[in-house]
Amino acid sequence: MPTKPFTYAPLAHRLGLNAIKTELEDLYLRFTDRLVYDEIVTKIDESKASRNKFIKQFVQPIKEELDKLKVPYEIKSRPKSVFSIFNKMRRQNIPFEEVYDLFAIRIILDTPIEQEKSYCWQVYSIVTDYYTPNPDRLRDWISTPKANGYESLHTTVMAKNGQWVEVQVRTLRMDEIAEKGYAAHWKYKDQSTVGSESNLEKWLIRVRELLERQDLTALEFVDDFRGNLFNEEIFVFTPRGELKTLPKGATALDFAFEIHTDIGAKCIGAKVNQKLVSINHVLKNGDQIEILTSAKQKPTEDWLRFVVSPKAKSKIKDVLKEDKKNVAETGKETLLRKMNQLKLDPTPSTYEQMQAYFKVNSKFDLHYNVGKGIITLNELKAFKEYKPSSPLKNRPHTSVDARQVEQELTKRDDGSDTLLIGDDMDLVEYKLAKCCTPIPGDEVFGFVTVNEGIKIHRTNCPNPPELFANHGHRVIKAKWTSQHEVSFLTGLKIVGTDRVGLINDVSKIISEELKVNMSSIAFNTDLGIFRGEIMLYVNDTRHLEMLIGKLEQVEGVVSVARFDSRNN
Repeated sequence: MPTKPFTYAPLAHRLGLNAIKTELEDLYLRFTDRLVYDEIVTKIDESKASRNKFIKQFVQPIKEELDKLKVPYEIKSRPKSVFSIFNKMRRQNIPFEEVYDLFAIRIILDTPIEQEKSYCWQVYSIVTDYYTPNPDRLRDWISTPKANGYESLHTTVMAKNGQWVEVQVRTLRMDEIAEKGYAAHWKYKDQSTVGSESNLEKWLIRVRELLERQDLTALEFVDDFRGNLFNEEIFVFTPRGELKTLPKGATALDFAFEIHTDIGAKCIGAKVNQKLVSINHVLKNGDQIEILTSAKQKPTEDWLRFVVSPKAKSKIKDVLKEDKKNVAETGKETLLRKMNQLKLDPTPSTYEQMQAYFKVNSKFDLHYNVGKGIITLNELKAFKEYKPSSPLKNRPHTSVDARQVEQELTKRDDGSDTLLIGDDMDLVEYKLAKCCTPIPGDEVFGFVTVNEGIKIHRTNCPNPPELFANHGHRVIKAKWTSQHEVSFLTGLKIVGTDRVGLINDVSKIISEELKVNMSSIAFNTDLGIFRGEIMLYVNDTRHLEMLIGKLEQVEGVVSVARFDSRNN
């Protein structure tokens, strides 16, 4: 069952395009779980007549009072989107019939901008005069608009029949911005936000800064952009009462970097609501924060664990990179001096061999380790005595790139540069990665490591995104050859209801019926539920699928799934 729509829906939400966001979410559910989608749509349609009758009765006394205000207004009502209803059912684990706020009533006023807030609160007062509000469900996004520019006053009130109803109060300007997003916001900007930037503009500025950064890897960019896109928000205050918007879960350190990079870099703690707290203290809505600094303070790698905002992460990384760069510059000078003492030529070949010998990925890392004192003069002397062997297959400590490997592979009769797992051991040395334990039938690729030869990974292994992003030049194509006589280690997780003889039945199918060798087996039970992990040897994915199918038929077994033997 789906959990959330793809990236475009939250992007539309961030840009204030509510109509597009809603349509994208509904389409997502329609195409990923059509049965659930159709069921919710049917139930919404079935309740339409009774819903319309209820709404007419609900708004009647409100309309009579609104007429007395002498302000043009419109009252709209529509059911919540299919996806939002589904989301509430899933999140609260309730059926459709127990979703109390299936629809919202929207009161839209046509007032001058300078009188918007006053009239909205007057309408709120009218609604709550007739219907009792839920104090925990008041949302004031007029005083503090959302980051996407959304402004509205929301309350949930109890109708005379005991039903909860959500009422939204806003102006025509607010409604247009909510539906049309940034374009409508810009139309009203000169009238409503003179001399200041909206939260939406601030967010767009951050996204632009992110796009302009050249030092981010593909993974870092995606992670930072996702953080800007998906995070919920909290509102906090400076000692002077200035409002700041931060991601939910933000800490005092996030707040410090939000104020200024220098304040963040020197932060040693904070006072939250006049109480002294540490830099990793998690902030709550409405907190007032005063940052404490020291000229001697410096960011460390640990700080990245204490922050959630992309801005703070980015600034900490910048400071750390600058410090690391200074250490590497010192290390570069030190290394050249020591190489001169040892009569080592500073050639590209020498540096390449040193990187492999000291197991570092780049010349920068080599310089940094020398600057930090990790690589000493004695270790450089040991390197001088080291003589790497020349053949590609037996060269575990020599830096090898994908092009060299591909050149070796093209010496075969077929001339292909794809590594054939099972046939090419005589040309290059390779091993199956322990992080994902690939077996024949899996989609795989080869990765040329610095000092461990070639590792074969499954394409759905957790590591590939990082490998492709940071070391794409080391990736080579690979595929399996037929090799039924070879067995490969993989793992299975089994979950079910406990009963006498269950483990024996599982073992019989594996060992006796399918003649599969087990490397290890571990089971535990808790409150009548058993969970087991079995490491076993199979020939290929078809062999594994047949085994899973047999085990799923055992009485009491609920699920059988493959897992990666990362610790083996």
